[in-house]
Amino acid sequence: MEQNVFFLPHEGLKLAELAEFLGAELANSDHADIVVRSVAPINRARAGDVCYILSRRNRDELATCEASAVICDKALADLVPPHIPVVLSSNPHAAFAMAGGLFYPAALRPVAISGESGIAPSAVIDPSAKLEKGVIVEPLAVIGAHAEIGEGTRIGANSVIGPNVKIGRHCSIAAGASVLCALIGNGVIVHNGVRIGQDGFGYAPGPRGMIKIVQIGRVIIQDNVEIGANTTIDRGAMDDTVIGEGTKIDNQVQIGHNVQMGRHCAIVAQVGIAGSTKIGNGVQIGGQVGIKGHVTIGDGVQIAAKSGIMTDLAAGGQYGGVPARPLKDYLREAAQQVSKSKLRGRNPGGKEND
Repeated sequence: MEQNVFFLPHEGLKLAELAEFLGAELANSDHADIVVRSVAPINRARAGDVCYILSRRNRDELATCEASAVICDKALADLVPPHIPVVLSSNPHAAFAMAGGLFYPAALRPVAISGESGIAPSAVIDPSAKLEKGVIVEPLAVIGAHAEIGEGTRIGANSVIGPNVKIGRHCSIAAGASVLCALIGNGVIVHNGVRIGQDGFGYAPGPRGMIKIVQIGRVIIQDNVEIGANTTIDRGAMDDTVIGEGTKIDNQVQIGHNVQMGRHCAIVAQVGIAGSTKIGNGVQIGGQVGIKGHVTIGDGVQIAAKSGIMTDLAAGGQYGGVPARPLKDYLREAAQQVSKSKLRGRNPGGKEND
């Protein structure tokens, strides 16, 4: 792979320094002074790169690996060829993620479009808006009346911050995003094209068609939330839409009005969550899941991709299918359907064997 001009390698760290940062351990202290500069997948790791393994299925790739270090659990250390240094970690996946952030800190947030270190001359900022020190406002951004933005926050090019919006400290609002009717905590990342606080979808049938229901609630986004590109979060109708602390939302997700989402959830791309749904803490939702409005999803629930949620889901369960049911039942039914399809293929008349 040719040199990546968008994210240049780190100037270099000794393996001993990296292990200390990760809270890990070098299997052989003789490797302490080896310098590493980047992360890479195991199949193309070269000198200066760090990679990781999670299972014995990586054995064949390790045979041709040229990395300067492999992060792995102690139980897998015997798989690594003797010439490759080993960094021992009880959670290699998390350690590798930490290493990536250490080598490429600029890749953890949306890239700045301009080189602004203050307020761009072309930005439009209402005189009543309050910006703390260190706020960066890139070209053509618009900040409305009485908005408040905390120290160290960057407002991206061509983005819109509505009147009375409050954004905490050390946030990143990327290019082309719009934030209306919202209160945002500290350390929040909003990627390109995100729409926060537009009115929700609410209508009442009338004698001459659909009558629009006013949406006068807010969006409240707690600390350290990350929201992927082109995701939309509607403001509440009369209550608030709430996204809990530490929740991570992928690209192109739709979150309806009055949704109450807990802390540290993970929502994958193209999920649609209808209004007034309540989602607990630590919930994981796979791609393209559709969730009916006014249902409750308990803490720690895991939902398989492309599932349809029509009823409440009990805490701690795994669910899949349309409509969603316990994952074991769904997988058993899917296996039976595959088996039946194979039988039909062996019987031209379409009848199953007795």
